[in-house]
Amino acid sequence: MKIHIIQHVEYENPGFIEDWIIEKKHSVSYTKFYKDSELPKLDEFNWLIVLGGPMGVYDEKKFPWLSKEKTFIKQAIENDKIVLGICLGAQLIASSFGWRVYPNLYKEIGWFKITMTVESKYNNLFNFFPEELVVFHWHGDTFELPKGLTNIAQSEACKNQAFVYKEKVIGLQFHLEVTPQSLQNMITNGEDELVEDKYIHTEEQILNGKRYCRQNNNLLRNLLDKIANNFGEEK
Repeated sequence: MKIHIIQHVEYENPGFIEDWIIEKKHSVSYTKFYKDSELPKLDEFNWLIVLGGPMGVYDEKKFPWLSKEKTFIKQAIENDKIVLGICLGAQLIASSFGWRVYPNLYKEIGWFKITMTVESKYNNLFNFFPEELVVFHWHGDTFELPKGLTNIAQSEACKNQAFVYKEKVIGLQFHLEVTPQSLQNMITNGEDELVEDKYIHTEEQILNGKRYCRQNNNLLRNLLDKIANNFGEEK
């Protein structure tokens, strides 16, 4: 697989995804918008992974490259690429197709349970997920899904947590890729958001949740394997 990763800030890196890419010997390239905004040609990759970040999809004035990025994501999807969006990445997929992205009633930061929907059991990519699991969240925005698009998972704080669009476009609002180190990086750079609120954990609670990283990473490994096996091209 030729994988291209879009990274918006240095401290939200691919985490376990990078380990998986190395293990499976896929090739990988990057666009790092905090350094430059050079995007690849569409024929230079077959899988696009769009990571998270603290900005919103509507922050084009502050981050002018957002407009170009959304156009690029839409073009990748229209050209039948595999696209995986995580947190902001999922919101960018939604925004690129005109689905509404807006501030959720609550910010959700920390280790909170998601529940898989009934529809997830009929989706080949997600039918192995447990009915309930604790995952890591760091988001304030959410998205509306268009009529006919299935919601794969939900939490108490946020209804739409995952979706599959046109079979090979996957959006995850949560972070299965986090490692103990990337958790610490996110806390260090986002500690001003760790205020007392219904769905915001303290730094201590977040770090205590490191025990969930292995389970989350293993689920992501299986999901990435399924995506690669279903849609990948053998070298």
